[in-house]
Amino acid sequence: MGTTAGLADRSARDEVQTLSREALECLQLEKLNQLLATILPTNRFYQEKLGACSGLTALSQLQDLPFTTKAELLAEDSFANNLTWEKEHYVRFHRTSGTKGNPMAVLDTAEDWQWWMQVWQYVLDAADVTAEDRAFLAFSFGPFIGFWSAHDALVARGVMSIPGGGLSTRSRLDLISSSQPTILFCTPTYALRMAEVAVEHGIDLTNSSVKRIVVAGEPGGSIPSIRNRIESAWGARLIDHAGASEIGPWGFADQKRTGLHICESEFIAEIINAETNEPVAPGEPGELVLTCLGRVGSPLIRYRTGDRVIPTQVDSSNFVLLQGGVLGRADDMVVIRGVNVFPSALEEILRSFDDVVEYRITAFQDGEMDGLSVEVEGRLDNPQRIKDAIEVGLGLRVQVILAETNSLPRFEAKGRRFIDNR
Repeated sequence: MGTTAGLADRSARDEVQTLSREALECLQLEKLNQLLATILPTNRFYQEKLGACSGLTALSQLQDLPFTTKAELLAEDSFANNLTWEKEHYVRFHRTSGTKGNPMAVLDTAEDWQWWMQVWQYVLDAADVTAEDRAFLAFSFGPFIGFWSAHDALVARGVMSIPGGGLSTRSRLDLISSSQPTILFCTPTYALRMAEVAVEHGIDLTNSSVKRIVVAGEPGGSIPSIRNRIESAWGARLIDHAGASEIGPWGFADQKRTGLHICESEFIAEIINAETNEPVAPGEPGELVLTCLGRVGSPLIRYRTGDRVIPTQVDSSNFVLLQGGVLGRADDMVVIRGVNVFPSALEEILRSFDDVVEYRITAFQDGEMDGLSVEVEGRLDNPQRIKDAIEVGLGLRVQVILAETNSLPRFEAKGRRFIDNR
């Protein structure tokens, strides 16, 4: 039995996904106006940004409001400065990972945290989680929000949550063996790292109790080569999802696991050309902009996530589908000899080779020319076939260097495999 009323009502969540676009936008407009009416009397950040705006008569008017960026959220005291109330009203403290810039503290009221739990249920629905499951959370319980919210959402659903913090990778594998979880929660990087350590110690993960793996935190869960690599190593089904500390858990996997649905009952989504700020057409890549409809204590309106996505629409759900999930960060793109290169595109190629265990990408400058080198570690005799695959896939010649066994860094959370030395 779930511990919070309404969290297990999957039929209501399924029903809202079948709303017509017109009905869904009416729901979004109603929620947005409720949010504005609540926050504007006390939220100084949005009082200044929105000026005299007190509500919208049509959802199209949202495009007249200014964007919100992460850079303007960070206050001098390292807290996010979009708070609606004084800090004493908040009960949850979490912090962004700091992979881009300084870490930022984000706060939630008790009501906001309940909203997190409600939205997380879409993710758990996609993974077919029931109260009979046991979930292993392979991460350290530090200030990062992601798996704290996963833990509480699982408990609210009546699922046994097994924390794997403070352990080595080998110890986590031992705990999985003894506790017999059916679902694993981690990053794509760490799912592969656990598989690597299992091979080193002669552990066959395909015979483990884990049948589903829920991943987030970086691109990979919706990229076929990475998903296939993880599923093959574990003998388990991979389910992607997406969110961010400052905005919430906005994305859940589609039935075919080819991408991510935006939870449009709780978020208004725009996908824009990052240079022109104009909407992109379905099938074209753009930057994801989100307006959060339920996080009153730390609201975000037209927030530029920096995530690069490709929108499309499918018949099985009226929620927008992002083909391939999050493809990477818009600010991660590098230009090498006139070619736009996203690290996630390189990873998709590299992970298609079963004998590549780990890798590192370095951008460098050789005289007046930019170059790219890829160090690969694994069971490789000749790197030429990797060079050929990258040249065919990206139209770019790169250096491929064989690295010694265990010489490249390993990661337990988000992988940091790209270095720009230019």
